[in-house]
Amino acid sequence: MYSISAIIEANLEVKKSRFQAFAVPVSSEQAVKDFLESYRDHTTTHQCWAWKIGHDVRFNDDGEPSGTAGRPILTVIEGQNLTNVLILVNRWYGGVKLGKGGLVRAYGGCASQAIQLAERIELIATQSVQLHCEFGELAKIEYELQQLEIAFQADYLADGVLITAEMTDDQIDVINPFLQNLTRGREQLSIQDNL
Repeated sequence: MYSISAIIEANLEVKKSRFQAFAVPVSSEQAVKDFLESYRDHTTTHQCWAWKIGHDVRFNDDGEPSGTAGRPILTVIEGQNLTNVLILVNRWYGGVKLGKGGLVRAYGGCASQAIQLAERIELIATQSVQLHCEFGELAKIEYELQQLEIAFQADYLADGVLITAEMTDDQIDVINPFLQNLTRGREQLSIQDNL
């Protein structure tokens, strides 16, 4: 899966109607709401959008005929294998009706232009993990985590140290046997459920 690195703008004119697309990286529904609120433009005829975050999707036709704006924008996002992306397309009506097919092509085309201009970044899935160690084992574990460039948090407890980190599957495949070897099988990684 991929996302985009920064906000990108694209413009398109179709039969005197002007379309303006913003492709935006987002990580939460609140980020979507904040962006849409800050980019509210009362001079537009329609502000249509679609977003995908993980497996969640939403789209809005904002008064255009059903399925002619939000759905084509979402199709662009999904067709490019993107997630954590919002695309907002503004339309200023130019006096000439485009018809359903024309609207689908215009909204999808403007959204597609924005995505084509955007720098794509690969999203690497991580899992939240915890491990417990004795105080005497901490230095070796910290060294191994640093070698793999894993950021972590260490919480000191009465009976040792609880380490929390985000790891890729490849990093888990390295750290888990290391931890089991270091602790002689006493400890292993605990993968946390991401709620």
